[in-house]
Amino acid sequence: MEMITPDRVRLSVKEANQLCVESLQTVGYELEQASVIAEHVMDAALCGYEYSGLPKLLNVFEHKHLHKPRRRMNVVHETSISAQVDGGNNCGMYTLMRAAEMAIARAQQHGIGIIGVNNSWVSGRGAIYVETIAKAGLIGIHTVSSTQHVAPPGAKVAAYGTNPISFAFPTETDPFVIDMGTSAFMSTDLMFRERRKELLPEAVAIDCNGEPTRDPSAVRLGALLPFGGYKGFALAMAMQALGIFAGSGFDLEKNYGYLMMAMKPDLLIPLSEYRKQLSETLARIKQTPRQPGIKEIRLPGERSSGERKKNNLQGIEIDLFIYEALKNVKPSVLAPYSND
Repeated sequence: MEMITPDRVRLSVKEANQLCVESLQTVGYELEQASVIAEHVMDAALCGYEYSGLPKLLNVFEHKHLHKPRRRMNVVHETSISAQVDGGNNCGMYTLMRAAEMAIARAQQHGIGIIGVNNSWVSGRGAIYVETIAKAGLIGIHTVSSTQHVAPPGAKVAAYGTNPISFAFPTETDPFVIDMGTSAFMSTDLMFRERRKELLPEAVAIDCNGEPTRDPSAVRLGALLPFGGYKGFALAMAMQALGIFAGSGFDLEKNYGYLMMAMKPDLLIPLSEYRKQLSETLARIKQTPRQPGIKEIRLPGERSSGERKKNNLQGIEIDLFIYEALKNVKPSVLAPYSND
């Protein structure tokens, strides 16, 4: 560990990963799940998403579902190309990586794989799942319907989740990844701002009276807003509908529905040709004539890919209080599995 400023520290990748795994084991996770969850938050941190990185573990440790009874993931319905999975009240950063692997296996055998997951929580950054799918030479799509944080246009209380959607596509080099929420601000970043006592941007949230607010604490009784007004709301409703398709109606809170899809490009076009054509298309768009003062046309996912390469060498920076909170996490009794 290296002190950068009085309140910021730099950790090597090895140090940060060890901190993650050890804190997860302290609250009761066995090594297998701790390693998968640690890999998730580490990738987010390396990609430059600090709020979805190591601080995300504190969200897990404070989550109301952490100490509720757990079960092993269980397939409750399946076909050759699909499976409906009960996540067993396990952390979504674990269950959804397993769902991505299930989707890959079905797609490689049958051309397409569709996995729905419910009874799971804190799924983290969707990009890691679809990128895993694209690295297998498949097209990946992941959608989420989650707990109520966002108000529909004109409403003053939350009625649906931040409902992100993620895509990844194989190219001749690294996968082309798109990962976005349908809210004007993400709930994970909201909680991070609240921890750091920082204000929110303008026009992303309302308080309990439906009035605009920049105070993260005020949003607890208020709501986030959709991005792009009615267009963002409409896209969020599509994610909500897909969440029901994924099984959110069978979730204890009828909120969490995670859909994972993997498709072979050669259902329609040979994979090598798909990689070539997409790579050429992205290169052409990168070369679009620029306006004055613009250095480059940046594609979705480019910044995070560059940050990952840099931070793998340099390590990651986090707030000192996040580091100390993870180092000093109190031992907990994670609910044991029932009905094994």
